[in-house]
Amino acid sequence: MEITTIPITEQQSCRPKPSLAERPLLTPEQTADLTAIFKVLANDHRLRILHALLKAEELRVGQLADEVGMSPQAVSNQLQFLVVRGILECRRQGLNMHYRIADPCVVALLNYGLCLSEEAKERAE
Repeated sequence: MEITTIPITEQQSCRPKPSLAERPLLTPEQTADLTAIFKVLANDHRLRILHALLKAEELRVGQLADEVGMSPQAVSNQLQFLVVRGILECRRQGLNMHYRIADPCVVALLNYGLCLSEEAKERAE
């Protein structure tokens, strides 16, 4: 299987931050925030919604519902979790709400998460 890498553009990358190894030990507040982010992302429907948004850049609820095979109401419920955490942002155009990924760090996290999953599966075989 040929592997191709997709370069992350400046627009898609996180703002520069110190590496985790360079930071002091995480505080209880930081671990609580990190746990909350992972809990929001630890949902198969939300991950599929994020992937669909990543591929399309911006979609309406109905378009997302069609893309991920869910009802518009179910998609709307999942979108609320992502908007409240600041992972997604939305804008109204007429009667439609358009959603897009607000933070490019999410894209990097999903890429690393998928990489970790695939690598772990290969090591287990």
